[in-house]
Amino acid sequence: MVNKKQKKYYVVWNGRNAGVYDNWDDAKRQVENYSGARYKSFATEAMAREAFENGPSAYLGHAPERPAHHAQPASQPGMEAPSQPLTAAIAVDAACSGNPGVMEYRGVSMWDRREIFHQKYPVGTNNIGEFLAIVHALALIKQKGCEGRLSIYSDSKIAIGWVRKGRCRTKLEYTPLTAELFDVVRRAERWLADNAIRTPIIKWPTELWGEVPADFGRKG
Repeated sequence: MVNKKQKKYYVVWNGRNAGVYDNWDDAKRQVENYSGARYKSFATEAMAREAFENGPSAYLGHAPERPAHHAQPASQPGMEAPSQPLTAAIAVDAACSGNPGVMEYRGVSMWDRREIFHQKYPVGTNNIGEFLAIVHALALIKQKGCEGRLSIYSDSKIAIGWVRKGRCRTKLEYTPLTAELFDVVRRAERWLADNAIRTPIIKWPTELWGEVPADFGRKG
C-alpha cells in the first residue's frame, strides 16, 4: 500500500502577499528571495488560519522555517517586520488635538500613498482613533475581498492589543459629546466579535522606518 504524502498548509506572515496557502509552490512565490520573509507550514487549514490570525511570534523561534526548495532565510531572524515595508498593505494612524480633544483617523495605501478613508469626531482620544482605524481597515479589506492579499500597519501597540482582544479599553467618559463616538466603538467591537481576523496587523517599526505613512505630521 502506498502512503500518500500528507497535505500541508503554509502561513506567510511577511512576504510579497501575506496569507494562507494550500500548496508550497504558491507560498514559495511569496517568500523566495524576499528579505525578512516569515512563514511556516501546518498540518491542517484550521491550524494555519489560527496561526495567521495570531501572528508569527507565537510560532517561530529565532529563525523562520525553511520548508524546502531553496527558500531565502530572513536577513534578521526574529524581527516582526521585513527589512522594508510591504507595499501590499494599508497604513493607519490617528491624531488628537488634546487628549481628549478633536480626534481623527485615516488609512493610507502603501502602494501609492493615497488616503483611502478618513474619519473625524469632535471629542475622542488618540488610542480610540488608532483602534477604530485598524478595525476600519480590517472591515474594508474584508469587504473588498482582499483578505490574504493585504496587511495592516499601525504604530500603536495599545490599539493592536485592543483589536486582538476585541475590546476598546478606553477610560474616556461617556457624555452627549462622545455619544456618537461610543456608538462607533461598540459597532467596531461587534464587528470584531462577528468576524475572524484573517489580515495580518503589523506593528510599524518607527525606529527603523520613520513615521508611519498615515501619520498626520502634528508631533512636537
